[in-house]
Amino acid sequence: MTDQFKHDQIQAHIQVIDRAAALLDAIARYSEPVSLKILAAETGLHASTAHRILASLIQNRFVEKDAVGRYRLGLRLLQLGVRLHANVDVRAIARPVMEALRDRLGETVNLTIREGDAVVYIEKATPNRMIHVQQLVGSRAPLHVTAVGKLMLGAAGEESIRAYAARTNLPAYTRNTVSTLPRLIAECRDALAQGYALDNEEAELDVGCIGVLLYDSTGNVSAGLSVSAPIERRRLEWSTDLIEAAERISAQLGHQPPRPQAPPD
Repeated sequence: MTDQFKHDQIQAHIQVIDRAAALLDAIARYSEPVSLKILAAETGLHASTAHRILASLIQNRFVEKDAVGRYRLGLRLLQLGVRLHANVDVRAIARPVMEALRDRLGETVNLTIREGDAVVYIEKATPNRMIHVQQLVGSRAPLHVTAVGKLMLGAAGEESIRAYAARTNLPAYTRNTVSTLPRLIAECRDALAQGYALDNEEAELDVGCIGVLLYDSTGNVSAGLSVSAPIERRRLEWSTDLIEAAERISAQLGHQPPRPQAPPD
């Protein structure tokens, strides 16, 4: 085996990895499963090449294929993302607090992380009542249509919000979606200042959410906690319970809020 042959083999393997990464990035840009045709167009790959690489990604559980042949990110990526996001299992820590909050409020409580331009639902606690909001673990939603997503954008800063808007064009999912940059900047800034954000039927009509952030030992945003309910049942006073729950989880993640400065003598 010549050195040139080895070099060519290595380059071929690197090219496949690059193409697989491009396909994963393309899938991640969509909140819903996406077709092979769109993925091929987004990545510039021939459909047969994209299909072959996607088949390998499915086999390794990095990608899943739905009943009509569209593609979404797989649970293995979600699992790896959670491990990368913190050295501790944020789901295991958050779960008891989420269940207590669910029992107190009687509504669905969600745990989310940021992945690119979307939030990913990684855990939920649902109430034992006939009508409640149902979020699927592993599902995704654009940052600007969710309460937690707006806080995550706000925490990243105004330039990050502008870049997000340029990448996504702020598509409207309902008539209430925040789809202009000035309003998004203002809502993200105000939400971060008050410690919680609202989704006022912006992702789905008749559904309202309140979201807060979780912080890790470094003071960085670790995840988001939210309560979702039919809009007529949502109560703004839940924000107090949500903030207290977030503080308990953040403390277990090692977060220490800054101490207030002593007044001058």
